[in-house]
Amino acid sequence: MYTDVENRIKKQNKILFSRDSQCLQELISLMEKLNHRTLVMWALDCARAPLEQFEAKYPDEIRPRKCLEYCEAWARGKVKMPIAKRAILDAHSVAKMIYDDEYSALCHAIGHAGATVHVGTHAIGLPMYELTALVIKYGEHDFQKPVEEKLKFYIDRLLHWQENTDKMGLEWAAFLTK
Repeated sequence: MYTDVENRIKKQNKILFSRDSQCLQELISLMEKLNHRTLVMWALDCARAPLEQFEAKYPDEIRPRKCLEYCEAWARGKVKMPIAKRAILDAHSVAKMIYDDEYSALCHAIGHAGATVHVGTHAIGLPMYELTALVIKYGEHDFQKPVEEKLKFYIDRLLHWQENTDKMGLEWAAFLTK
């Protein structure tokens, strides 16, 4: 199930998961069935854990938090796309500036979570990068269990948001109501 990840580790790739990763197929299949609003709620929800982890190590770096705040405001129609887009790009630039592969991956995960507001297909970037951070954290021989637990978490949260997104009475930007 993790052959492609193990091959990417050997090649010293920065991103250890892709849309073709066998372990992501169930998640991707479920994502493809959901509406954009559900993916937005899921991504913003799931980005909280990587944000907490990132901020624990880099408490003075506010750009990843701003990314999520502005993207949620964009989803609600409170700010325009250029403001959120700048925040997304800023989160990704933080990831490129720090010399810490695990935390860089977390920062990219946050950026992709925010970008899900723009296009639902960005949602898969969150697990691709957060799972990469888990592999880096636990090492090439001990990553399977934490990755499987996180995949279960993602699916559980997707099912939660599938059930609850449209019941919450949230305000949405016009482009997310189509």
